[in-house]
Amino acid sequence: MNILILGGTRFLGRHLVNSALARGHAVTLFNRGQSNPGLYSQLETILGDREKDLNLLAGRRWDAVIDTCGYVPRAVGLSAGALREVAGGYVFISSISVYEDFSKIGITEEDPVGKLEDESVEDITGDSYGPLKALCEKTVEAAFPGRALVIRPGLIVGAYDPTDRFTYWPVRVAIGGDILAPEGPEAPVQIIDARDLAEFTLHLIEQKAAGVYHVTGPDYPLTLGEVINVSRDISGSQIHIHWAPNDFLEQHKVEPWSDLPVWFPDTPENIGFSRVSVSKAVAAGLTFRPLAETVRDTLDWAATRPLDYQWNAGLDPEREVGLIKLLEEEIL
Repeated sequence: MNILILGGTRFLGRHLVNSALARGHAVTLFNRGQSNPGLYSQLETILGDREKDLNLLAGRRWDAVIDTCGYVPRAVGLSAGALREVAGGYVFISSISVYEDFSKIGITEEDPVGKLEDESVEDITGDSYGPLKALCEKTVEAAFPGRALVIRPGLIVGAYDPTDRFTYWPVRVAIGGDILAPEGPEAPVQIIDARDLAEFTLHLIEQKAAGVYHVTGPDYPLTLGEVINVSRDISGSQIHIHWAPNDFLEQHKVEPWSDLPVWFPDTPENIGFSRVSVSKAVAAGLTFRPLAETVRDTLDWAATRPLDYQWNAGLDPEREVGLIKLLEEEIL
């Protein structure tokens, strides 16, 4: 197949390119050339911005286009409209965050998505991100009726992840020692290895599938305790976990998803956040590599980064030491 990827040189985009090439597809990239320029010098890369350079795609034909970097419906509408007559299908990478209510365990693709009072808003915040993604989905589906494939990933993890939201835990556990962790070992988490996400997306494209799919995992209840234990086993480190209750973390302004990533408080209003149903995707062929493989490969990649790398998630070591001291004082 002949596939156009919008983006393609950062994190998930890289894995999509690698997967498509490994499966024998022809790949063209359309991006601004700002992230990892020259990464795929062997591929045709059309340099441009979807806001003003979509004319560069005129006169071409692709079996499918994958949009990895659409965040506001106006911009997504520009690319979807320009490609409507020249692409067989449009794949939009959305997010589990589209839902308006996470108080339900087992959210499915049919549950209501969030809405914005002002749909012209383009400021991307914690409150607007999900509803904007939902509007992007609607825009793509209007441009490609019956030919739109919407992928809603959960937390994407693995090599090249710029957010550090999963990488923090394998690396922190590998360092060893006293570690602050949230809630308890049974705290639920859902993640998807970027390679599994890419493989499944290409599988659906090859099947000419349309519709909406949750792509997170695994296909069993995963806990933060298991992530930590597997990370310990892989690295061979010696650790002592200090499990901090939610009220302590809230009192000391320890932010979920950023200060202590992967985890989101398992409260009644958020009980479904890490328990989203993936049964539709599994039935369609989604598979998951072992967690140990994801952890090992994440550690190997993280080891290639500069020693002075500035982390984008996780606790600062000094703050972690101070919080553990406060937690132990409360316990005593």
